[in-house]
Amino acid sequence: MSQNLEKSKVSIERNKGIVLIAAAVILSIALGGGLMKVGAGFASRASDGITVTGSAKVEATADNAVWSLNLNESQTTLASSVKKIDASADALKKYLLTGGISADQIELGPINSNAVMEYINGNQTGRILSYQAYRTVTVRTKDVDLVSKLSNNIGTLLATGVNVGNYGPSYYLSTLDSMRAKLLAAAMKDAQSRAKAITEAVGGEVGGLLSVTSGPTQVTTKNSLDRAAGGVYDLSTIEKTVNVTLSASFKTN
Repeated sequence: MSQNLEKSKVSIERNKGIVLIAAAVILSIALGGGLMKVGAGFASRASDGITVTGSAKVEATADNAVWSLNLNESQTTLASSVKKIDASADALKKYLLTGGISADQIELGPINSNAVMEYINGNQTGRILSYQAYRTVTVRTKDVDLVSKLSNNIGTLLATGVNVGNYGPSYYLSTLDSMRAKLLAAAMKDAQSRAKAITEAVGGEVGGLLSVTSGPTQVTTKNSLDRAAGGVYDLSTIEKTVNVTLSASFKTN
């Protein structure tokens, strides 16, 4: 009798073990399948595409200059201030012509004037102290080196008594648009190369282009790191660095 009971217990325990093993196998398969699905889902989302930044830059030399000079004279009468500003404009024009600027590259702006009133304790007395006359002279030329030289030597004119304000020439790139188009093409190749390197590093392949967004053009002093969201255009130097960036998204396999 006791032997039969022992056999029954062994049989029951064995069946329980089989059930537990079977349940564990079923559970592991279920969990494994679930994990595989979750894993495949993440992999699918990660392999949908890749977004990279591409950039390109070039050193460029300005080929246009605009140089504005401001004349300012003050005299006791309006007539004398106008006469003085005319004389100053003639002296400035002579300085420019003698220096190598041609007459058709010089623009003489209109004469503006205003009365300087007397104030006592913050109140205007009605008495005119002097008259100020203003005039702007603008030089436009492609000879950027000549303009730079004349700007640096303007002190010789100041020494003669001509009151001229010189804030320096502005130097421009006339070919910036075509330059930018070439740089964007180079930046696109850079972006594609980066996407390929990153994707192939994890065993994938780069597919077609999904989207591309170009950034602003940065025209800076040579090798400068200056950047702005809306772009930079340095006008103070002849030698410049032009930099463009873009963001490109590619399909991946």
